[in-house]
Amino acid sequence: MTRVKRGYTAQRRRKKIRLFASTFIGAHSRLTRTTTQQRIRALVSSHRDRSRKKRDFRRLWITRINAVTRKDSLFYSYSLFIHNLYKRQLLLNRKILAQIALSNKNCFDIISNKIQIK
Repeated sequence: MTRVKRGYTAQRRRKKIRLFASTFIGAHSRLTRTTTQQRIRALVSSHRDRSRKKRDFRRLWITRINAVTRKDSLFYSYSLFIHNLYKRQLLLNRKILAQIALSNKNCFDIISNKIQIK
C-alpha cells in the first residue's frame, strides 16, 4: 500500500478552523488543538445565548411595563394589568406595550384606563 501524505485535505480543514478563530487571542488562534476547542466552546456559547437573549429582553419589557403601571396608581401592578388585558381580549405583546409605555405615555394611560375592571 502506498504512503498517503495528509496534505491538502488536512490543510484545508485547519485553514477553515483558523479563519473562524482568527480574532481569538494567543494560542487560541494559533494552535490547532486549542483552536478547535475554543471553536466548539464559542459555538456552544452562541447557541446558549440566543435563547438567553430572548429571556433577557422579555424580563426588560416586563420591568418597564411594571414601572409605568405602578407609577400612577398605588394598588395596580403588572400582573393585574396583563390579567385585565387578557380579559378584555386586547392582544398586545409585551414588546409593543413596553415601547408604548416609553414613547407615548398618554396612549398607555388610555389603554390602561380602558381595560381596568372596577
